[in-house]
Amino acid sequence: MGNRPSKSGGGEEPLKTTLFEKEPSGITYRIPALIYLRDSHTFLAFAEKRSSPKDEDAKILVMRRGTCKEDGSVEWSSSQELSTACLPNHRTMNPCPVYEKNSRTLFLFFICIWENTTERMQIIRGKNRAHLCYVSSSDDGQTWSQAKDLTESVIGETVHKWATFAVGPGHGVQLENGRLIIPAYAYYVPYRCCSFPIPFTVYPRALSVYSEDFGQTWHIGKMLRKKSCECEMAEIIDHEGRSHLYCNARNTGGHRCEALSENSGVYFDKPHVAPELVEPPSGCQGSIIGFPAPEFIPNDDAESKACGTSLLSPDTQTWLLFVHPTNKSRRRDMGVYLNRSPLHSSGWDKPRIIHSGPSGYSDLAYNEDKDQFSCLMECGKDNELEQIAFVSFTLNDVMQTGCKKEKNMH
Repeated sequence: MGNRPSKSGGGEEPLKTTLFEKEPSGITYRIPALIYLRDSHTFLAFAEKRSSPKDEDAKILVMRRGTCKEDGSVEWSSSQELSTACLPNHRTMNPCPVYEKNSRTLFLFFICIWENTTERMQIIRGKNRAHLCYVSSSDDGQTWSQAKDLTESVIGETVHKWATFAVGPGHGVQLENGRLIIPAYAYYVPYRCCSFPIPFTVYPRALSVYSEDFGQTWHIGKMLRKKSCECEMAEIIDHEGRSHLYCNARNTGGHRCEALSENSGVYFDKPHVAPELVEPPSGCQGSIIGFPAPEFIPNDDAESKACGTSLLSPDTQTWLLFVHPTNKSRRRDMGVYLNRSPLHSSGWDKPRIIHSGPSGYSDLAYNEDKDQFSCLMECGKDNELEQIAFVSFTLNDVMQTGCKKEKNMH
């Protein structure tokens, strides 16, 4: 299976390394999640292994380990099945890793769903069949604990108000104050009649699952007061050093949903649509990552003025990157969007395309030592489920594209 990077189309796109590829038997890999472990200079790439592309045919999570070499290349191990990340008679879905720096513990969250129960059936019946679970590793993913089922202890009675729920998919985040955040969403049931939900009243809303004690105990936050589905979250530090937790969620209606929390994910204020971030009609998962704003901008002075950028970030110590299909009518043309003023609602630059053609789910990671971003994404030539590929790029790559487009507009 191709470990060698392959160049695609326009020459401008970053080199791709195929990590998981659809097999002739019909076995399909979906739902990528990516994490970079700084201490061991290692990437862990996760996906669901399915017997067909359908959600209800998900089976088990798989992982590949990428070791960063001196020359900047990444050497990938073969694929392994995560045999402990499961419950009997359930299928495992939605990998969502987060790293706890103090104890050097890696948590991999996921959901386990009873046999082949579909999401649609849970919504119609209003009866949840999902479990909230995790496995952990103290050796950077070489070995994993048995699965821990948190459904009763963390969600408790609230689960009866949910038709179903899931985490991520994608990565979680550890805030500067040490709090761990796992992005999640639940299909809330507002009204029932004879124990069934009233049709068309059940819709998804994003929320966080969080831990204040480095992963010993977990809690659920309050749901966004707006329709919002699969999400990821990033911490934004403003110039006063205050923390804001940003949520970016899948949505229908043509645009992403955004919200901010001022209390580390317990509650999100005023969710709104992001006019620059388009969604295909039924939406698609996307990935968000925060990173320290550069002290100076890689381009020269004249170029950055043309971009309308001052040399210092105006209002935050953090910038955001978001990756998602850029076509508003279907899942294609994966693009990277930059936001240099993420506390303002319309700070997104025009996207840089990293895969022209069918594109689906994705996950971003940031390597602070090399100042480099990596993305794991569903992509292909004829449809987005052909492969899950790994690409890397720099902030300069993204900014130059955004700038050129801005200049053409003047």
